[in-house]
Amino acid sequence: MIEAIVLMKIVGGTAEGLGWAKTVKKEIANTLGVVEVWGVFGGYDMVARVRAKDLEDLTSVITDKLRSVPGVETSQTLITIF
Repeated sequence: MIEAIVLMKIVGGTAEGLGWAKTVKKEIANTLGVVEVWGVFGGYDMVARVRAKDLEDLTSVITDKLRSVPGVETSQTLITIF
């Protein structure tokens, strides 16, 4: 089992910025492999904790699923080691 923290910046949506962010958060939370997700202030807008069986599956979750969520502009992945 491998676990990572994924930091994401989001863009887009309507003038209702917080509503848009909550929609993006909900879609991220419903992604297979995502354990937890938080909206945050700072250099990133969303933080997700992701679990996968191996590095290949983790890569798939991040590149094929999380990065394809409408609104996710960029991500940075921190793979946990202990």
